[in-house]
Amino acid sequence: MGSIKAIITGVAGYVPDEILTNKDMEKLVETSDDWIQSRTGIKQRHIERDPDKACSDLVVGAINKLVEQTGLNVEEVDMIIVGTITGDHTFPDTANIVAHKIGAVNAFGYDINAACSGFIFSLVTASQFIETGMYKKILVVGADQMSSILDYEDRTTCILFGDGGGVVLLEPGEEGYGIKDAVLKGDGAGAAFLHMKAGGSKKPTTMETVLAREHFVYQEGKTVFKSAIKGMSESITELLARNKLSHDDIDYLIPHQANKRILFGVADYIGFPHNKVLINIENYGNTTAGTIPLCLSDYQDKFKKGDKLILTAFGGGFTWGAILVEWAY
Repeated sequence: MGSIKAIITGVAGYVPDEILTNKDMEKLVETSDDWIQSRTGIKQRHIERDPDKACSDLVVGAINKLVEQTGLNVEEVDMIIVGTITGDHTFPDTANIVAHKIGAVNAFGYDINAACSGFIFSLVTASQFIETGMYKKILVVGADQMSSILDYEDRTTCILFGDGGGVVLLEPGEEGYGIKDAVLKGDGAGAAFLHMKAGGSKKPTTMETVLAREHFVYQEGKTVFKSAIKGMSESITELLARNKLSHDDIDYLIPHQANKRILFGVADYIGFPHNKVLINIENYGNTTAGTIPLCLSDYQDKFKKGDKLILTAFGGGFTWGAILVEWAY
């Protein structure tokens, strides 16, 4: 028998039913369908309008689909990790709420806040618990309800984001497939360029912060654009070099769906063919931590056992990285 690796044995995604198209956005801010598509690649995004629903409901929707597909008994789940920046509350953590909602009575969990890198950070974290033999079944989630922190009067941000997420089931395997390696990075200096101005302990919520509209996503687009291409490209390059692999060895690149120009910018930076870059941003927009598991879910029928995938993301903070995965089913 070989050494234990954390393998993905199932994946599912979930988005709310309501769709906000670019034509709808034209009614909210000064923009156009042509401009949005040409600059971002986005045609529509899904939005949760039910005031009684929250991020945990997106997660439960994805897990319910995973259960249908795999026959998973949720009482056998040991752990749940949720990558998100839009948890139901500041506390308790969303993972704990999700465990209760799905009846995972034997699981514990916690959230990871790494913005758009939340899913890949969560995946690497979970893989350590599998590889040590501590746990056998872990649900790894990336999900965000970005509509809850968007200013729909700010055309520079509101056109970009949507609500949704996905989940993978991580289990031990001894065939050599699974999470092979990862390069994860962070630079707190990037916080100045992509953040929420108020709501934390540095600037607690007051009537003044609410009236100043400081509880919404803020970003300096040009800086984030350039940093995202550089960060993801360099982490992929390092990952390939460390594992003595070339672009020809990789079957698919699954990047965080931030902006179509960023995705192809990364591919061009590292000389990776566009036809092996998986993209679904046109349907969902940027769902932050949800984009990579949603993409895995949409394309899972395309993957074959043994396919080599690179997952890569870049998020506020800044956080970024890349993971090498060999598909296990």
